[in-house]
Amino acid sequence: MLTFTVRRLILAVPTLLFISLVIFLLLELAPGDPMAQVPLTVPPEVKEKMRQALGLGEPAPIRFWKWLVQFFWIEPQVLVDHIFGTSFSQGDLRVISWQTRSPVMDIVVQRLPQTLSVVGTAYIVAILIALPIGIYSAYRQYSWFDQLGTFVSMVGFSVPPFFSGVLVIVIFSVQLGWFPSIYDTTLKVTDWDSFVKQLQQMVMPVMVLALQITAQLSRFMRASMLDNLNQDYVRTARAKGIGEYTVVMVHVLRNSMIPVVTVIALGIPSIFGGAIITEQVFKVNGIGQLLIGAIQANDLPMVQTLTFIFAVLIVLFNLIADVLYGILDPRIRYD
Repeated sequence: MLTFTVRRLILAVPTLLFISLVIFLLLELAPGDPMAQVPLTVPPEVKEKMRQALGLGEPAPIRFWKWLVQFFWIEPQVLVDHIFGTSFSQGDLRVISWQTRSPVMDIVVQRLPQTLSVVGTAYIVAILIALPIGIYSAYRQYSWFDQLGTFVSMVGFSVPPFFSGVLVIVIFSVQLGWFPSIYDTTLKVTDWDSFVKQLQQMVMPVMVLALQITAQLSRFMRASMLDNLNQDYVRTARAKGIGEYTVVMVHVLRNSMIPVVTVIALGIPSIFGGAIITEQVFKVNGIGQLLIGAIQANDLPMVQTLTFIFAVLIVLFNLIADVLYGILDPRIRYD
């Protein structure tokens, strides 16, 4: 397992370099000019100096190489300096946002807690709800619980977040007045009252996200459980007199979790990416909204860095899913 993990990590290096090159080339081909939002009263010679200050006057290969050095060499040094109080990155030029003129990673770190608190909570809630529903629906196939779960899952998976988000705002915020319709990112939890306000403003975005994630995971869990419940080893275990709870919750569940682990692991990067639509609907000042704002402002360093971070997370959690395969299924070996 260790050899497999090291081999995959080494293979991930050229993979990520190729992904970064593809992202850079795609953004280079994208239309738009970061100087388009500059007022018309600014003289052309001043605009040209601003372009040069942003590094737009340099050839594309040089700009790509500078971004690689800044992201893979300077930014890790900044992290080390922040943790240990050293000064390795002092005086080095970091990846700068064209829109805010500040380091991209500093902005990402500022926005990340908002995304993790809302989207991360929704993902955990969805897993805790979806797995029991999928297990019981498969065990009681075609029962009223299974039929109800199938209907709710189809609705949750079919209704887009921009519709369900507006719907819950109209019902629970406008009509009932239970929860605020706009997420207050400036709220700091210092006492019980502020904690209650934080929970209240998290309820609706978490509800919308959890509904969609639960619908997907519960269907995967149900299908995987049904596939394993009809296997020969289940009939053999029952014939040997093993208890029904042990058969279902130990043997069947462990084998059924193998494909579900892939869905869960590959869905985790979306937590860091944020639910773009949901963050827009509820005005959550997270990573998803940051990406949308960077795209609208043609902030290429921000878009390039965020997109590459998502790619790194996808490659990483693919590896984690493969490792979990070996833990859940003893038949899988990575020799």
